[in-house]
Amino acid sequence: MYISDIDPTIYATEEWRSKADSGPSSAKNDDALGRNQFLQLLVAQLQHQDPLNPLDGTDFAAQLAQFSSLEQMFNMNDALAKIQQSLEAQGSENVLDYIGKTVVSGDNDTIFVNNGQPIGGTYNLETRADVTVRIYDSYGFEVCKVPCGWKNPGEYHVEWNGMDSNGDIVSDGEYTYRIEALNEQGYTVPVASYLVGEVTGVSYENGQPFLMIDDKLIAADNIIEVRKTIGD
Repeated sequence: MYISDIDPTIYATEEWRSKADSGPSSAKNDDALGRNQFLQLLVAQLQHQDPLNPLDGTDFAAQLAQFSSLEQMFNMNDALAKIQQSLEAQGSENVLDYIGKTVVSGDNDTIFVNNGQPIGGTYNLETRADVTVRIYDSYGFEVCKVPCGWKNPGEYHVEWNGMDSNGDIVSDGEYTYRIEALNEQGYTVPVASYLVGEVTGVSYENGQPFLMIDDKLIAADNIIEVRKTIGD
């Protein structure tokens, strides 16, 4: 049997898997074991070849080429791992740059109430429309309905005073809102909802960075705009 009959990449992968399961001490020699095993097979084949039917030079050259390909595969994996580590480090540094800045998170319909004051809640109209805002609690029940009247195209903050339909101040916490926008013909017009707020910190969940805006964590990938924070 020639080594060319065996896919060295498959063998190396299986060898790596078996050693990876044996503990940290074995993991350090994963690459070396894969390369050494291939060479051991090659040497064993040369030692035990039939003298009356020696290994053909072409076959031997092909096996050396396979070893070269295996070596390149290991080197490429090492290079990719280093690139990944570098990108992750750069990503963390960029996320930290958001602290102290005002950001806009897309596709977000969340609004907070802190000490009776609503925080967040921004929407954008593409065309002139008659706007109504509906506020919902964490259970999905409607808290109140806020008629806002006709609005021209542009960006607006949710007009809510933090009270329910009975005029009572709602409890602090997280709420959601839905924008109903109708044009002169009574048809619904597109509305984009945002969360706008100042980033006060960065939290890591399962190794992924999240921006802290008030009491909410926003994935950095959801940020669509960064603005200069205006001082009080």
